[in-house]
Amino acid sequence: MGLFSNKKKSKPSEPQKPAERISGMDALVRPGGVFMMQLLMKERCQMPSVERMTEALAGHLGRVEAVGNADVSAGFAAWDYQAQFQDGRVPVQLMISRCDEFQADKIDEMKRSQMWDCLDDRDRIFHECKYQVLAHDMLGGGLPSGVRANMLMDYLDALMELYPSCEAVYFLNSGKLILADEIRARELTGLKRFIRFAVNVRFFNVMGTEDSVVDTLGLSLLFIEDIQYHFHDMDPNWVVNHAYNMASYLLENDAPMKDGDTIDGIAAGQIVQDIQWKCHFENALIAPERAVLDVCMGEFAAGGRAE
Repeated sequence: MGLFSNKKKSKPSEPQKPAERISGMDALVRPGGVFMMQLLMKERCQMPSVERMTEALAGHLGRVEAVGNADVSAGFAAWDYQAQFQDGRVPVQLMISRCDEFQADKIDEMKRSQMWDCLDDRDRIFHECKYQVLAHDMLGGGLPSGVRANMLMDYLDALMELYPSCEAVYFLNSGKLILADEIRARELTGLKRFIRFAVNVRFFNVMGTEDSVVDTLGLSLLFIEDIQYHFHDMDPNWVVNHAYNMASYLLENDAPMKDGDTIDGIAAGQIVQDIQWKCHFENALIAPERAVLDVCMGEFAAGGRAE
């Protein structure tokens, strides 16, 4: 994308990242953790045959082999995606559960309030969709970030083909809710799909202050720190746009940030190179507990922070 291509590097020695000091991190945001999707349905559906699932997955992911017992869930080895671990290379496993009851009341109000992409349909979906199919990967953390992100979105495309009655997909790791028809439209390609569907940019007002927080959820699974902005006196929509662009840049360019790096800032709603904002690794201000790359927004920065 080039939006952040002129970021300045910090000194070679960098401080310990907060992620290395967090012991009680939520499993849903743990780097390299399991990626989980709930396919939401109005009616209970039958699991497709193993042969049909193998065919659909292979059409999107290459060589796929059914593994295990499909009585409760179906498992598939994706042989074109070999995860690298200390003991060697093994194929990533893709799991698909049988259709079961969906309990919308387990999604709390905080998560519901951040479903910006589906606010108009959220309550209808949770009222009408009584059933779910759970899909997730295993061992995906052993893949490079971009490879895993593309694999997961190809996996999602196969699931949309296998479950035509799916109304919406809830991405558990980021709390994002997306209408299935938008996914089926296939208007995006490559890694842009992961940013659009699986990364959630959240917005919060800080009670008792004029401050706001924008942050991301969903990047950490790919060993990319989520991004955080604590600020005042700027249109939050500009910051949300900046967050999505920065997330795309980090993923598409495999560009890990160092503590003290700077990135292009915002002027009049546009990302510009003549304003540079410094970034530092911190612990997240808002749950779930995790490491984030905090963007210090110069004169708009809140919280008494200095660059």
